[in-house]
Amino acid sequence: MMPTAKWCRLLVVAATLLILAVVNWSIWAKERHLAEGEVVYLELAPVDPRSLMQGDYMALNFEIANRIREAHYAQRRESDEWQAADGHVVVRLDAQRVAQLQRLGDGEETLDTDEMHLRYRLRNGRIRFATDAFFFQEGHAERYEPARYGQFRVNERGEPLLVSLHDAELKLLGEMAR
Repeated sequence: MMPTAKWCRLLVVAATLLILAVVNWSIWAKERHLAEGEVVYLELAPVDPRSLMQGDYMALNFEIANRIREAHYAQRRESDEWQAADGHVVVRLDAQRVAQLQRLGDGEETLDTDEMHLRYRLRNGRIRFATDAFFFQEGHAERYEPARYGQFRVNERGEPLLVSLHDAELKLLGEMAR
């Protein structure tokens, strides 16, 4: 039988290896999502200029989120309470891959070839896709002022990850712009 100190060390090593494995798997999954996800553009709702003035982030809201909120409101007229929820919408992609809301979905319905599912979160009456802020280097706010679209990579489960911001012509903004 092993002494208690050896068991403790063994337990610490095993827990550390398990944590490292989980963290590395999560990183690998996000990298794969970014590399293999389908490109989708979501139109930004008007940007809060105060967030740009703070110098290192832009608060994001998407026009499609306003349409989803309206659809939720229509479905729940009898209740004044906004419940936390996760859901899916069906969007149609135009030739430039800009998403337009078609209907609320359940993530299981059959889609046309130009449609896809997008997963969202409803929290305190706000619809969120992946993030509600875009961070950038301090002093670079002017580079992002013309932002009109967010580019996302969407995986097979409809989960979006924000990749970049783009102007009205879908030109990439920021340091990586070419």
